[in-house]
Amino acid sequence: MKPLPFVTLTFNRAVARFAFPPFVILLATPLFGSERTVWLEKMQPIVPEQYVCRKAATPPVIDGTLDEPGWQVAAWTTDFVDIEGAAKPKPRFRTRVKMLWDDKFLYLAAELEEPHVWATLTNHDSVIFHDPDFEVFIDPTGHTQPYYELEINAMNTTWDLRLDKPYQDNGKAADAWEIAGAKSAVRIDGTLNQPDDSDKGWTVELAFPWTAFAERTRLANPPKEGEQWRINFSRVEWQVAITNGAYQKIPKSPEANWVWSPQGVIDMHRPEMWGIVQFTSRPATEVISVKSIPGKAARDLGLEIYYAQRDFFKNHQRWATNLSELKWNSEKTAPGLKSPEFKATSDGYTCTVGFNEGGSLRTWEIRQDRRLLLQAAP
Repeated sequence: MKPLPFVTLTFNRAVARFAFPPFVILLATPLFGSERTVWLEKMQPIVPEQYVCRKAATPPVIDGTLDEPGWQVAAWTTDFVDIEGAAKPKPRFRTRVKMLWDDKFLYLAAELEEPHVWATLTNHDSVIFHDPDFEVFIDPTGHTQPYYELEINAMNTTWDLRLDKPYQDNGKAADAWEIAGAKSAVRIDGTLNQPDDSDKGWTVELAFPWTAFAERTRLANPPKEGEQWRINFSRVEWQVAITNGAYQKIPKSPEANWVWSPQGVIDMHRPEMWGIVQFTSRPATEVISVKSIPGKAARDLGLEIYYAQRDFFKNHQRWATNLSELKWNSEKTAPGLKSPEFKATSDGYTCTVGFNEGGSLRTWEIRQDRRLLLQAAP
């Protein structure tokens, strides 16, 4: 992202760049109302989607064709839904994903139903969502920072970037960062940019080396048995008309945002909401259960405080130092949870929420910049 006078504006599904005068101040989403209320009513009730990612016996060929034996044993995800969840209309076209891994790569395959496949952008690191696209978001540690994003269109043009934290927390995108060693391919079941016929859709195939996720997150090696990552996928779909034999976006028509695991709000940059992917090398015939989030109620409470603090900061230009300033009734803390505790820091605060697990006390910690950390039992 560029420095001022370019100001980051969160709108709809992603972040765009607009040339505003430096004195213009843009409020973080939501533009109106309480962020804590949005969390409680729209986000917290959502159950993240889950997926068991199997180890590939042989690496798939990255050619956009999903006919290798490995892909045949990999399960499809659930079909994509609207980014806000089930309350919104079902997507017009089907989208789904498969995942595999081996000692070198994380493999992703996407199938996008589309009667009119079109794309215009050919330069790497263009803002790809201006075309219909497929997007990948990866948080290897589940801390919400840093995380990785890749967007790809039907021309196999990509935009990859690393974010130190979400845009809403004044995060900065490293556009120059590259997923070194990544592979991508697109196959079109139909014809590209030909309005006079009807297509079936397009498939995407990706391979990300584990070394790409080592920087500031984890070791450069494949995940351990049962390890979980927070991952999500998005698809941007524009409404178009055929004018003079060419596709044209319908003016003032917003794009559709379809995702694997719903966010609750129109913003993909809420890593706390992404789906849970659990890695296994066990045989594909063995049923694997995805482990639940440890102390999810404590994690949810920490996130509620984070959003309440954002509301408080907007009104007071400082962070609350105790629960009473947030008008919090600590007596209503759910059974099994410890009352949240604050600690002031040089740049904000940390809040910890304790919970009992197997007779031991563990804690979820959250900072003013949304970093989530599960503290191990002593």
